[in-house]
Amino acid sequence: MKGLSPEPLARTPLSIGQTLPFDRLYAIENGPAGFDPAEPKYFPKIRFLMLMRNARLAELRTAFDDATHVLTIRYENRVATKGDLQTPEGRTAIEAFMVEHCAEELRGPPKILQAAGHSFSDVARKVVSIINLASVQALEDVAGVPVNPLRFRGNVHVQGWPAWHEFDLLGREIAIGPSARLKVVKRIVRCAATEVDPDTGLRDLAIPRTLMDAYGHADCGVYAEVIADGAIAAGDHVAVMKEASPKLPF
Repeated sequence: MKGLSPEPLARTPLSIGQTLPFDRLYAIENGPAGFDPAEPKYFPKIRFLMLMRNARLAELRTAFDDATHVLTIRYENRVATKGDLQTPEGRTAIEAFMVEHCAEELRGPPKILQAAGHSFSDVARKVVSIINLASVQALEDVAGVPVNPLRFRGNVHVQGWPAWHEFDLLGREIAIGPSARLKVVKRIVRCAATEVDPDTGLRDLAIPRTLMDAYGHADCGVYAEVIADGAIAAGDHVAVMKEASPKLPF
């Protein structure tokens, strides 16, 4: 669910033109936004509960069951609530918890949104976000304090690339594992969500300002589109294809 805590995946399928399965399938509307499930369209993240404005979401530990669509929320080392997001009763249980947890930040009743085939991504196109761990390490060296890669909410973490190498791959294709292929299409501009410690919920590091001061931009990570189906798994080799693809507008 958009804005809530990440979950590690040992293995997951990728499909052409799609996000990771279930990635941001749901979002919590922060007051009426006009979203129509019958005709789902991209909405900016400001319309939903999200870390950029609602840092206290990082205090929660959530788990989503793909098979049952049951979302479990833990808070202060206990199960605070759980609910089947496919049922009115389940959605009401989650919404009631958010009324209390985010009371000071709500612009109206929180409402769980979902539409078949729609992802509440930060961008309109369906993409996979890739974080180069060497770039995070370089940022950590500049900041002089530890920087948790989870601040960047990436789908895939890559080890072994030089710092900022991902920016050289725009328009290029990469292969992950035996068959999945992706095309790198855009650098990710970072917002205030990265200022929030994913463990404590405290807004403690000015990540966009640090990036701008050190590198002259606020970018970390890249978006890629899936162009060939395949399952990917932790530990898979990531290969940059030799032939460059034409750059496409994003």
